[in-house]
Amino acid sequence: MAALYIAVLLGLVAAIGVFTSISAFNPPAPTNADVVEGRLRVYETGRPVSVTEIELREPFGERVLRPLAKRLGKLVEQSLPDKARQQVAHNLVVAGRPGGMSAGDFIAMRYLLTALFCCFGILVGVLTHNPIALALLAAIGAAVGLYGPVFWLRMKLNSRRSEIQSALPDVLDVLVVCVEAGLTFEAAMEKVVEKFDNALADEFSRVMQEVRLGRSRLEALNDMGERNGVDELNNFVQAIIQSEQLGSGIGRILKIQAEEIRAKRLITAQERGARASLKMLIPMLACIFPTLWVILLGPAALLAMRFLRGG
Repeated sequence: MAALYIAVLLGLVAAIGVFTSISAFNPPAPTNADVVEGRLRVYETGRPVSVTEIELREPFGERVLRPLAKRLGKLVEQSLPDKARQQVAHNLVVAGRPGGMSAGDFIAMRYLLTALFCCFGILVGVLTHNPIALALLAAIGAAVGLYGPVFWLRMKLNSRRSEIQSALPDVLDVLVVCVEAGLTFEAAMEKVVEKFDNALADEFSRVMQEVRLGRSRLEALNDMGERNGVDELNNFVQAIIQSEQLGSGIGRILKIQAEEIRAKRLITAQERGARASLKMLIPMLACIFPTLWVILLGPAALLAMRFLRGG
């Protein structure tokens, strides 16, 4: 009998425990006041977000791949000589920091691409069942991954320099108009930054930021001219520095620089036009002339072959 009471008591305890657990997982429905208060809190302060939710909102590349690439880049960057590391950082700055990459990020990207392309070459070589092809494809993939980013960065750098060269005359015209209207050179540069959206405007914006941080304007301009490696821009900067040091009018210097740059652009266009005729000889010799020879000499060759067979 006592065992029956104990069993009933244990059953009641188990039922109460199950009921309590279910109640804990299913809280009571909120009242209208609770709903209104929750909505007001969302509009006032926003929904509280944890650190985990903030991290999970980021893409997989930002959460996992980019930190791994940065760590790898730091390890490899420490093993490189200072001169090579500074050269990579300088090229990235001149190229406009594509993708916001630092020197470590670029170096890590090179080695990661080297490993990926080498593995891809090995995989393709395994499918061909040829050891020579496997070694050759692995070597080609490693070379593409290692030197491909270097050529890509060089293309970015040359493209940005060409953009600066093409935008410089228009920027000088705006500077001339602003200076003649009574603005200072700093205010004219700010107008250039507001009006244009190109690489040269970005360089002027960087100069203005450095001046606001306390750097001398002439030093910032000189650094801009030497950093980009564009002769026209460097000549313009040196003329501005000389006019500041000698106390001459900036407006007249800007006019002279604009005229010289436009004249140099015209001469460069004429030179490219003169070289175009020489460059056209290569496709003509490779594509057009063989076709003409086939059309003109083909019937004669067929007749000669027929004559020789008949003879």
